[in-house]
Amino acid sequence: MQTAVYAGSFDPPTNGHLWMISQGLALFDRLVVAIGQNPSKDYVFATEERIDLLRTSIPSCERLTITHFDNRYLVDYAKEVGAEFILRGIRSPGDYEYERVMRHINSDMAPDINTVFLMPP
Repeated sequence: MQTAVYAGSFDPPTNGHLWMISQGLALFDRLVVAIGQNPSKDYVFATEERIDLLRTSIPSCERLTITHFDNRYLVDYAKEVGAEFILRGIRSPGDYEYERVMRHINSDMAPDINTVFLMPP
């Protein structure tokens, strides 16, 4: 079974986030949507509110888990939940450059976890 983690702040969830989740469910057997917690960032919605917003925006699916993780490396969280893939959305050349660097760092930390880039419409 192939598992992917799709992480973000989801503050609030957007149509792009929902598209990424639908594509993640089409590509992987299990998708963990993880709301990140960055202590240096101010959020409009509390974590539980963002979880509720996602749950009300997405049809229920047994292959989908919506949760959160504290301030740590995403690759470490992916290992913890048994994910083989990290799913990332690319909106711009700047996103690509940042995510490309992160992919290399993640690969050094966990060579068994691959990053998949998707470009939402």
